[in-house]
Amino acid sequence: MDGPAIRADGITKRFGDKVALDAVDLEVHAGEIYGFLGPNGAGKSTLTRVLCTLLAPTEGRATVAGHDVDKEPTAVRLRIGVALQEAALDDKQTGVELLRLQGRFYGLTKAETDQRLSDLRRLIDIGDALDQRVATYSGGMRRRLDLAMALVHNPQVLFLDEPTTGLDPVSRVAVWEEVRRLNDELGMTVFLTTQYLEEADELADRVGIIAGGKIVAEGPPAELKRSIGSDLVVVDVEDDHVDGARRTLDAVDGAGEIQVEGTRLTVPVEDGARSLSPIAVALSEASVQVTELALRRPTLDDVFFDVTGQRIVEQEDVS
Repeated sequence: MDGPAIRADGITKRFGDKVALDAVDLEVHAGEIYGFLGPNGAGKSTLTRVLCTLLAPTEGRATVAGHDVDKEPTAVRLRIGVALQEAALDDKQTGVELLRLQGRFYGLTKAETDQRLSDLRRLIDIGDALDQRVATYSGGMRRRLDLAMALVHNPQVLFLDEPTTGLDPVSRVAVWEEVRRLNDELGMTVFLTTQYLEEADELADRVGIIAGGKIVAEGPPAELKRSIGSDLVVVDVEDDHVDGARRTLDAVDGAGEIQVEGTRLTVPVEDGARSLSPIAVALSEASVQVTELALRRPTLDDVFFDVTGQRIVEQEDVS
């Protein structure tokens, strides 16, 4: 594949007066796992549907596998695999029957389908369940079958739209391992939308963070986290001590820009081990009533808060 696997230039999508995507520019390299991270309603699924030719953009242009999603939708569909949030699977058929049907849809011969089934049994840990009716599958097995169906025709680009939503931790890790194998063994480009911070951090070569229909940050997860400091000191104080704590922390050498959320103050520092004691002493001397003092590493949620002033986790909880 020459050029980027996915490219979006000024993609805007409106639904009436609502702007779901606001002039999004995006480039995904061939062979990488790109994590698209954001809370519900941020525009993740909308962009995925535009790139998969399921929605037409209101403005802008996008190409996938070298083909225009608006002008060449059939060429795009032949080169992509898609596993959306809800797997539409016929409970009365077996996994093998559904995979063979999918192969026919893509024009595969019986011999080609047989070979792909053999490959998929190895790549997607489904085992004997492929020969059983889908009605007997667990949620995790349904997800893996849906992923297998997206891979029958050996696509160049795989779109996974929140593939582990609703799965238990064991099933979630199993899906992560399968995504890594696809990328490592086949060199497949993976566009992964997720609202799980750990998922993006664990899998993605690069992450794009979207909020309000705009990409607000982009880069390798480690680089994004380093951009707000090597360590974070977290201070919880009594209600009427927030202002005093902020003034005190502002005066501590090496403290970065302080984030305040209710009675919690988060201070970026370069060396947490060295900074923790001076911060504790300064707060004590200022008679600030501290209820908790902790040191931790930055997360992608901290990056999101740094650029938007909100938490992804909080927005998940209320959506």
